[in-house]
Amino acid sequence: MTSYLPPLRDMWFVLDSVLQLPRAWAQMPHFADLDADTARQVLEEAGRFTRDILAPTNAPGDLEGCRYHDGKVSTPAGYREAWRAYVESGWPALACDPEVGGQGLPNSLNATLLEMTAAANHAWSMYAGLLHGAYACLHAYGSEELKARYLPQLVSGEWASTMCLTEPQAGSDLGLMRTRAEPLEDGSYAITGNKIFISGGEQDLTDNIVHLVLARLPDAPAGTRGISLFLVPKILPEDLGGQANTLYCDGIEHKMGIKGSATCSMRFEAAKGWIVGEPHRGLQAMFVMMNSARLQVGLQGLGHAGASYERALRYAAERVQSRAPVRAQPEQAADPILAHPAVRRSLLNQRCVVEGGRVLAYWTAHLIDQAEQHPDDASRSQAEGLLALLTPIVKSYLTEAGFQLSSDALQIFGGYGYIHEYAVEQTLRDSRIALIYEGTNEIQAIDLLVRKVVGDGGQRLQSLLQIMRDDCSAPGVNPRFAEALRQQIDNLHQITTHILERAASDAEYPYRVADDYLRLVAVVLIAHAWLRTDRVAAAGEGEAGDFLAAKRSAAEHCFRYLLPECSLYHARIRAAEEPLAEIPVDL
Repeated sequence: MTSYLPPLRDMWFVLDSVLQLPRAWAQMPHFADLDADTARQVLEEAGRFTRDILAPTNAPGDLEGCRYHDGKVSTPAGYREAWRAYVESGWPALACDPEVGGQGLPNSLNATLLEMTAAANHAWSMYAGLLHGAYACLHAYGSEELKARYLPQLVSGEWASTMCLTEPQAGSDLGLMRTRAEPLEDGSYAITGNKIFISGGEQDLTDNIVHLVLARLPDAPAGTRGISLFLVPKILPEDLGGQANTLYCDGIEHKMGIKGSATCSMRFEAAKGWIVGEPHRGLQAMFVMMNSARLQVGLQGLGHAGASYERALRYAAERVQSRAPVRAQPEQAADPILAHPAVRRSLLNQRCVVEGGRVLAYWTAHLIDQAEQHPDDASRSQAEGLLALLTPIVKSYLTEAGFQLSSDALQIFGGYGYIHEYAVEQTLRDSRIALIYEGTNEIQAIDLLVRKVVGDGGQRLQSLLQIMRDDCSAPGVNPRFAEALRQQIDNLHQITTHILERAASDAEYPYRVADDYLRLVAVVLIAHAWLRTDRVAAAGEGEAGDFLAAKRSAAEHCFRYLLPECSLYHARIRAAEEPLAEIPVDL
């Protein structure tokens, strides 16, 4: 039960039939040469890498973990070989600019790789995961000298990267950070400070590590407006001696999950670095990397949920226990647990979230491509607005799904699910961190409601709601689904208007309801994904009849069982009109 089977059939169905991305790529000159056959071949090769090379390292790596000795970190057996195969096959370069050695393929295609690597081995994927964000950050804000010196090695995967934000006294509140940067005569800076929870801060996969470090200049104003971003390499360039920089790994954390990922405490002692972007505007540059990471973390959640669902489904079809209320083979002493309504309903719930979430996540990745590459200015602007809304939703909702659905899958296994050999307990442990890092899910909810919705008076949200309304009126949609979704879109508009009005007199109100609001929007988006999926399945496009019939059945389940959750979130948002009670500290 420890093997990983990439859901290639469903991935391609989402890309090609539901989202019709090959047609969309053809409208963007940057992707005009990418045909459907090539894209499908890339998908299948990624599936082979994750299934045959990466997945076998997952369970042993969890048991072995990373080892720390005298400032050095050793990764589990097989990790280095998997990294070498990853680099030699060109996977780090998939969605990077060809001018710096990339393959120039869409982010929406890269999203499938990110989902699969996280599902196959989340801990290993942590080393690879920050490469694209570091590339994007340097590509947008690095000087020509820095780009020439570091981008090719990051794009190829010859070198790895980190994102050094968190400090012991400053978790998510970056305004409290103390790491300082002193300017040197040669135009570089001496970086001094301590960072914690740095994924891949030290490892044995690559010879060099490019650290992107937030720090303060001597004249920096207080708060987040005084933060600058610096590139600090583990090994200095050859023209500067090629020696080790003065930065050190003081230890690694012993964690609940992702044990094969080295989570490091890093110490910088006047380490030599170079500024990225403008002074005091480091967060602007770092947010390019952070937003890339947030989508990737959402894809991690999707990978966790999908892998757990697939394992639970296989187990439920094979495990024979007790007699079902309705029996296909009455002569048998017991039935597969898949025949029991409680198990079947749980699996259908999982399937609705996984496959609907896949549509949502890949659409969000496609919006990155549109925002960057669409030839029409208005289309790029609309994509940027939608991306700002969907990124915190994908990060938060799908990581919650990764943890909750892994728990639901473990429940189907019963006692066997609690045993390491059946893989799902590891996925449950590994998935929990995704709700915390890259901005906790509570921060994502505040970002969505307070900054993105209340902050612009709901204008971007109205654009999203209109897209969903238009799809409800598209030819071939199920009229019953369209009416149910249209009602929830109207309800969402009304509750948003209510929040906007009340926020004017109760500043805390949006913060009290942010979590429920994000989940409400997410459930509406999942139902929208299934409306689109059902329309394609009803038209008989892209797949065999049994596959499409199962899609239609899952869409029915979504509208019967998942969409009614909206009522709960509306009720909670209304209940939160009353202030929260105070909690006595000394009882």
